Parts: sequence; C-alpha cells; structure tokens
Amino acid sequence: MAKREITVSNKKFSINYEIINPNEKKDIIFLHGWGSNKEIMKVFQENFKNFRHIYIDLPGFGKSPNEYVLTTYDYSEIVKKFLEEINASAYIVIGHSFGGKVAALLNPELLVLLSSAGIVLPKPFKIRVKIKLFKTLNVLGLGRLRNLFVSSDAKGMSENMYETFKNVVDEDFTNFFASYKGKAIVFGGLSDTAVPPHAVKKQAELLNSENLLLNGGHYFFFNDTDAKQNRKIIEQKVLTCIK
Repeated sequence: MAKREITVSNKKFSINYEIINPNEKKDIIFLHGWGSNKEIMKVFQENFKNFRHIYIDLPGFGKSPNEYVLTTYDYSEIVKKFLEEINASAYIVIGHSFGGKVAALLNPELLVLLSSAGIVLPKPFKIRVKIKLFKTLNVLGLGRLRNLFVSSDAKGMSENMYETFKNVVDEDFTNFFASYKGKAIVFGGLSDTAVPPHAVKKQAELLNSENLLLNGGHYFFFNDTDAKQNRKIIEQKVLTCIK
C-alpha cells in the first residue's frame, strides 16, 4: 500500500492505493462502490496478469480520509489528478456501483461497469414514507434524529460524507450514458436488488454496449458462489474487447 497527497480545487486529499504488477505497461484501474474500499476490488489481482493494476480507496472510504462535501464529478477530478501524479492512464477502468459513475466520467478507452449506479429507480413505498417523515421532523428542528431514518449506506457517516451521499445517491446518468462515445461493457448480477437486471440492460442500451448478467447479487464478482467464474468471464470479455 502507498499514499499520495494531491490537491484538487484547493482541497487536499491523501489517497491510499496499491499497485500490482508494477512493471506492466498497460493500466487497469479499479474503483469500488459506496461504503466499500479497494480491498473488495483486489479479488481481481489473479486476473489481467499482463496489466498494471491500480486499486484506489476513494476519499472518505478505506484509508483515504475526506473532510469535504463532494459530488461524483469531484471524485472523478480527484481520480484524474491522482492518475496524473502517479503517471498512470485511464486505459481500462472497472467500476462497481458508485465507482461505475466515477469510472464513466474518466472517459477511459474501455469502460467496464459492474452493477453500476446511474439509473434512477423508483423508491419503495416504505422508503418514500420515511423520507417524508424525516423532512417533516427536520422542519420541526428534529434533524438530529437523522440516523433513525437514513439508509444502511449512510448510517454512522460524518456530516460531510452524509451530505456527499445525498449529492450522489439519486444521480441520473441517463443522458450521460446516452452521449458516451467510448467502448463499454456492462455486467450485472441476476439476483441483484440494488441494481436489478432491468437497470443493467438499460445502461447497456444507452451505452450501445453488450450486457452480461451473471449469477449472483450486487457483489457477483466478489463473494457469491460463482464469483471466481464470473471474474474469469469479465476478464475474457475485456480482453476480447481490446484486441
């Protein structure tokens, strides 16, 4: 592991990262999802043997601290600056969930989405009721009860990361995906409830790319029964695409 200090828009960030296969010439960047860290993405270290792997803890996650309120665009600018600092390129970027949106904004030669966020889904009735109740309590000055209402993705966060979460959670990337000009491959889990198959298919249509639904849930590449086989399929599809 290593740390790199960077400055973006007069804000200082300390980025925790790891490079595997440091002597290889072509880069492959791995970006984790919300509430996760680079360790989850490191399951790919046995794949893509002829690439230099770069695993990053995004600010506010893993061992990369963050004291600012950020947007997805901010995250992409931070990653761009970081890659410049370590003399790396966004040749292939693999992004999971929230990391998929950041990956797309990097405009890589090949964008690989794993259960990526970016398609806004209708909220279940219970969630809509909780949101309305929280807004009412907030008006009454009872916003300190926030943790009783926030999703599991936001519990225990610092105030700045909670505000960041609100910035990014319901972003609609439909227009961005539709206008994307680069090559892309979209993967998803057949039993994923966070990013269900119909959202994966919609992304692929917008990106004019192939979509592959693999056995498993939101972490179909990490800890599901077929995770190892799924990683091999992802590797084979990526290598075929760049030939």
